[in-house]
Amino acid sequence: MDTHTPHHRPVWRYIGFIALALALAIVVEIILVIKDLPHPEKLNTFQPAQSTKVYDRTGTVLLYEIHGDQSRTVVDINKLPPYIKQATIAAEDQTFYEHSALDWRGVIRSLFVDITTGDFSQGGSTITQQLVKNVFLTNEKTIQRKIKEAILSYWLEQQYTKDEILSFYLNQIPYGSNSYGIESASMRYFGIPASSLSITQAATLAAIPKSPTYYSPWGTHAAELKQRADYIIGEMHTLHYITDQQFTEAQKEKLTFLPQNIGVIKAPHFSLMVKDQLSQLYGDEVVEKGGLKVLTTLDWKLQQIAEQAVQDGVKRNTELYAGTNGSFVAQDPKTGQVLALVGSANYFDKTIDGNFNVAAQGLRQPGSTFKPFVYLSAFEKGYTPDTIVFDVPTNFNTNGDPHYDYTPENYDGTFRGPISLKEALAQSINVPAVKTLYLVGLPTALQTAHTLGISTLQDPSRYGLSLVLGGGEVKLIDMVEAYSVFAQDGIKHAQSLILSVQNTKGESLYTYKDSAEQVVDPLYPRMINAILSSASLRSGLFSASLPLTVFDPYTVALKTGTTNDYRDAWTVGYTPSLVAGVWVGNSNNKPMQQKGGSILAALPIWSAFMKQALPEYQPESFPTYTPTPSDVPMVNGTYDASKQVHNILYYINKDKPSELLHTPSQDPQFYNWEQPVLQWAQQNIPNFTTEYNK
Repeated sequence: MDTHTPHHRPVWRYIGFIALALALAIVVEIILVIKDLPHPEKLNTFQPAQSTKVYDRTGTVLLYEIHGDQSRTVVDINKLPPYIKQATIAAEDQTFYEHSALDWRGVIRSLFVDITTGDFSQGGSTITQQLVKNVFLTNEKTIQRKIKEAILSYWLEQQYTKDEILSFYLNQIPYGSNSYGIESASMRYFGIPASSLSITQAATLAAIPKSPTYYSPWGTHAAELKQRADYIIGEMHTLHYITDQQFTEAQKEKLTFLPQNIGVIKAPHFSLMVKDQLSQLYGDEVVEKGGLKVLTTLDWKLQQIAEQAVQDGVKRNTELYAGTNGSFVAQDPKTGQVLALVGSANYFDKTIDGNFNVAAQGLRQPGSTFKPFVYLSAFEKGYTPDTIVFDVPTNFNTNGDPHYDYTPENYDGTFRGPISLKEALAQSINVPAVKTLYLVGLPTALQTAHTLGISTLQDPSRYGLSLVLGGGEVKLIDMVEAYSVFAQDGIKHAQSLILSVQNTKGESLYTYKDSAEQVVDPLYPRMINAILSSASLRSGLFSASLPLTVFDPYTVALKTGTTNDYRDAWTVGYTPSLVAGVWVGNSNNKPMQQKGGSILAALPIWSAFMKQALPEYQPESFPTYTPTPSDVPMVNGTYDASKQVHNILYYINKDKPSELLHTPSQDPQFYNWEQPVLQWAQQNIPNFTTEYNK
């Protein structure tokens, strides 16, 4: 018996009609696409695309032109060693001589990813497709472009032999640093013609086109470049392009690249940071060929002032303190925009590793410039600028093992007895700072630093109480961002380098937008600002250098810092309108000569900049605050109430400083802190033994 019913047939006819209509639509679309396609013969007359131009914030000073001077020398690839072609095939398209334009497995895989993700980010994987995309098409991520790419790739394979296509590819493809083609790249990176390349050099060049900026041998991913080159060498061996002996020798070869010569460039470290950001936003191809116009946050006038101050200061430091390098960052605290950045004393000086950007990449110990983060945490917890701690010799080890003893010294070797937190911070006294960190707690201090903008110090297990004296590595650019939060009453504005990006049609691709967040209650930055901007409070520390910190009629706050071994010296300072930071030292991490600390080596550079930069701004004062009274001894600024002299842990639970204890604290540090205080009192308070602590 027939179980099918007649009414099923119209359904199949309907589905067939839809399929036919869809097929016709695809054919029409392909015809329309073919109508506007360029002819493959244009390969012989192809001209590279426009360069990207990077400007200062006014758009009048050209800082850097990316691929503005394209270098290309066409070579006959048949005259090159065979492993040059083989390295490219191993890296980009191992079935190049087998497929007809398209690797269908790759196409199906990429289409599946495109459809499921909806972003059409998967590109052609064959050498032919990559050549077509680079020569004839834009970087738009659409199905129509993929159809064009497939059709042109097919045409290309019909008109040219595989060797001719590979020749076009090796002569047209960008290798970064303004080098187009294998010959230009070989001369640019190794200073030899492509015909003289070794297997290792050929594999290294073959590794670069995947992402020329990322895999630049002069950038921050040189290790990744070597890893990719090693992978290519391994694939060449697997594919039997090279022998076992060649493979072994290639693995052992150590490469030396020519020095980077990037031509005319202003503010080089800053400009290359912008280039790196653009590549992250739009990809290397758009940056190197898209003709973008980029306005940055850089203030060229301030940049010139900063560069001169660093150069003059480092020259002086080299002569006096054997400190041969320095870096600098200035930021608008009201917007987060970086106004000036000097990554090293001289970008082109190889003796100081000048192309390394110390400001943005260097990890250096900040010395006492870290202290404000700890004191801010203390104020948030309930301590006040008037809170008293004792500056006396103190061992902070509580386990009884001398191996772990920690007894910090002050910079001048003297101890001051009872001292307020505001005096201790302004004069950068170490023992009170360590006590303050203990009262605050290491996790809280680290959280404060991260909240303000410090991106490092992510492993708390590495740090102890010495963190407050700069015992952890930070970046100068982060320190400037963190101090900008003080300058802005607790508001953090995300750092930015770029104001706008336009394409060749003048269409906006990006416009700066302020990203601001109140990360700290305004009361506590106001306490820090009152301390760090007081010339009278800091006068005991700066002594004869005090005039370098005063800029009437401007109210200026600042903090200096030096590591114990004089490897790093810092000054970071600010007004409500401008924040600037300086680091000086040596690229090889050698200590400067003794006394080459922050006040003598870093402060003059910072001061020279501020002296010329501040007249560009109107004077502003920091908002003030009203102190909150307290009845708790030590916390309220008294240390001998009712003729009782003890350390602060006698009176409080460190986590609740506003509450007076009825019995002395059982804190683990109590005994360590109490004995030196009593010794001080016996030596400095008349009749202490008979009249006090009854």
